[in-house]
Amino acid sequence: MTANDWAGLVLAFTSITGSLAIAVRFLVKYYLVELRPNSGSSIKDRVGEIEKKIDKLETRVDQIYTLLMDKQ
Repeated sequence: MTANDWAGLVLAFTSITGSLAIAVRFLVKYYLVELRPNSGSSIKDRVGEIEKKIDKLETRVDQIYTLLMDKQ
């Protein structure tokens, strides 16, 4: 291989590696933004709200069981 062939090979490898690095960086930034709390519009906030509703529901079901057991 000539020097020009080696230079082309190195340039192609560097370009592909750089493009992949930029793509990974973009994706990481995009998904990290989704995990930051921002007044209810992120995935993390929505999951937190659902967990709170589930906890309230479990508490109400426990109260219903207690009431039913007291009547028997």
